Amino acid sequence: MSCMFLIALGAISKSFILNEDIKLFLLVFFIVGSGLGLLRIFVNNSIKKMKGKGWKSKVLFFTILLGVGLPFQTWFRTKVLFSMNSEYLPGSIFIMVTGIIFMTTFFSFIKDSMDKSKLEIV
Repeated sequence: MSCMFLIALGAISKSFILNEDIKLFLLVFFIVGSGLGLLRIFVNNSIKKMKGKGWKSKVLFFTILLGVGLPFQTWFRTKVLFSMNSEYLPGSIFIMVTGIIFMTTFFSFIKDSMDKSKLEIV
């Protein structure tokens, strides 16, 4: 978690210090990656809660998930990624993946520490 945050902070800081054109893209893509990490955690937790539910609610959940996710993915790929300067793509995608990994590890760390504190109380 700390490593991912330091990598992102280093890359974003370097771009701001050297006044590179990609600096705003890196900042935005880190925020987007963090949001995608949160979305991933939400979807995984929702899937875990599906046990014992009827097939209709499962189909409804995945229909909504795919109905919103696929058009957004298509829009993001065509309107954002394909319209960007190709020199910015590797850095932007790298920082977005870094944001996803950071948020995933951050919230798993928070969840583990909350579970430990609940065990110590009981």
